[in-house]
Amino acid sequence: MKLVSVSEAFAVSPQIQAEDMREVTNAGYRTVICNRPDGEEPGQPAVALIQEAAEAAGLGFHHIPVSGGAFPPDVVEAFAKVREQADGKVLAYCRTGTRSITLDALANIENETVDERIRRAERAGYDLSGLRDRLGE
Repeated sequence: MKLVSVSEAFAVSPQIQAEDMREVTNAGYRTVICNRPDGEEPGQPAVALIQEAAEAAGLGFHHIPVSGGAFPPDVVEAFAKVREQADGKVLAYCRTGTRSITLDALANIENETVDERIRRAERAGYDLSGLRDRLGE
């Protein structure tokens, strides 16, 4: 499992597995957000399996799927609400981590400028510069 710290309270990851939940908990995370739709690709573990493992490990779990590069306002709002209400560190995952960090940048929980969000994503290994106009909304 590859956890990429974005801020003190937030990290992203490519697809995680049920057996990763102990490591997630040991790393101090308290909430997991899945940003993948079920059945996106062959071999992907079912969201229900990940949710069961997360809850068994004492983690909160939220499924906020994103597909096709679309980030509708209701999805961004749902993501922001989970981040704002989380009791502790949050880990969000998708296939590569890009959708999760994009949702975080759009939600802008830390009230950062567009440049700050792009730089923060860049430090985590993700290029969001192509979303500059969208992040300025």
